[in-house]
Amino acid sequence: MPATKTPLLSLDHLSIRFGGEQSPLAVQDLSFTAHEDSILGIVGESGSGKSITALAIMGLLPQASTYINGAINFDGHELLPYQDKYMQGIRGKDVAMIFQDPMTALNPSKTCGKQVDEMLRHHLDLSAKDAKNQTLKLFEQVRLPEPEQLYRRYPHQISGGQMQRVMIALAISCHPKLLIADEPTTALDVTVQKEIIQLLKDLQKETGMGMIFISHDLALVSEIAETVLVMHQGAINEIGPAKRIFRAPQSDYTKALIASRPKTELRLKVLPTVASIGDRSFEPDEITAAMRAQRHQQIYLNAPLLEVRQLKKHYSQNAFFWGKKQVVKAVDGVSFNVYAGETVGLVGESGCGKSTLVKTLLNLESATSGSVFYKGRDISQLTPKQWRLLRKEIQIIFQDPFSSLNPKITIGAAITEPMIVHGIGASDRDRQKRVIALLEQVGLDASYFMRYPHQLSGGQRQRVGIARAIALEPKLVICDESVSALDISVQAQVLNLLNTLKATFGFTYIFISHDLSVVKFMADQLLVMKQGLLEEVGDADEIYAHPKSPYTQSLIRAIPQGL
Repeated sequence: MPATKTPLLSLDHLSIRFGGEQSPLAVQDLSFTAHEDSILGIVGESGSGKSITALAIMGLLPQASTYINGAINFDGHELLPYQDKYMQGIRGKDVAMIFQDPMTALNPSKTCGKQVDEMLRHHLDLSAKDAKNQTLKLFEQVRLPEPEQLYRRYPHQISGGQMQRVMIALAISCHPKLLIADEPTTALDVTVQKEIIQLLKDLQKETGMGMIFISHDLALVSEIAETVLVMHQGAINEIGPAKRIFRAPQSDYTKALIASRPKTELRLKVLPTVASIGDRSFEPDEITAAMRAQRHQQIYLNAPLLEVRQLKKHYSQNAFFWGKKQVVKAVDGVSFNVYAGETVGLVGESGCGKSTLVKTLLNLESATSGSVFYKGRDISQLTPKQWRLLRKEIQIIFQDPFSSLNPKITIGAAITEPMIVHGIGASDRDRQKRVIALLEQVGLDASYFMRYPHQLSGGQRQRVGIARAIALEPKLVICDESVSALDISVQAQVLNLLNTLKATFGFTYIFISHDLSVVKFMADQLLVMKQGLLEEVGDADEIYAHPKSPYTQSLIRAIPQGL
């Protein structure tokens, strides 16, 4: 018989509510145990209470407005009510957390290296030199390119995936007894994701630490966790060994989560209705070939909607002391066409230039050289006033929903504001009806109209970002990791919504993601980017079936199988 593992963390009938004793429960009657030398996976839809539970364990919920009942016991110490001095002593050292949103978790006023140094010097009493050496080793462990340069950069100077890896380095720096990983690989491409998962598993085995792995990616959870807890509406829906949960789920909710996962072998597979083309009806698995044939006849013979010609975006970085200026070639001579009515998928590793390319297309960053033509017009030469008029037609759904929403205004106002600017809606009442309909389309209800961004989960904020972008009924929508923060069931819902909107309004998408199964589901044309260049371009199905580039082959091999 296997040895019984020592309980490290136990929650006993934990309930959490915000705003008052009569407020609805965000977490209700939650009881579970995390053990040393084991990994507990927590899955569930956005808003199910996963992150709130993690923040409660860390003692990071606002004490003034949070009402907590029950007990949290860590390593023999009762954590409720919170004892600030005790929590400050163990937080980061004995119990650490990889936060879901590295942009808001990292300090923007300190370099990435100094933030890890600070943790090491505070908890391990290292010298400045030893702390720096240890930080550089950690950066190498989490696969950060050019650790010496990354050490000196600020969070805003690196990509979202690189920020996530800095956060992982920070969390594992003191070899904690318990590591809480809240969506630790959301912003990572599949190759780095696979390596980070292996790194976490190796660290867990080497140190014997306990781990709570929170994710909406069921395939990842099935690969890493020994025990799985499924949460729904703040409560435990199902709990048990990972193999049993994923192979023979007992709950209808768990079955629905597993069934919602996009499959790479069939694009458009989860579309709920039969499509009709001409006088024939097609089941979802037949749609791809028929629709592609029709697109080639009706779309690709027309002029492109967007033409990108030898686009470059280079950054100059000041060197320290007498060193030479360094030039970072984030985008280095990229050319491609986007046709009206198609979806172009853009994939590549974190830091390859995907987000910089998008910002340059939208004139949020000035191009170093090259041209961008929209409907035959060179938009790289437009004045700021001309760009403001054009932004109604070209919208972006940002990767980081929290920083793209104004924390001072309600969700309803955030979506209504651009509608007013561009003259959409006959009156305030008409706009409010439109916004509520949009919220419902992306899986939120009317009550979200009056909520603020901080009152929403990461996945809910991402849905608001999608609603705000499509509110203007644009012609071209750029989706920059727009479903990476969504749980599986909502992800399928939103992908189908985007496809439905595409068919209804004639939208055209540039769809950027590190999740190749999602890109496969959406894309007609696929662009594979590496180190600022296009590595491979072609039909999405053809590239998946017969990738020519070794780099593309490695991306496809790295897709989590699981389940």
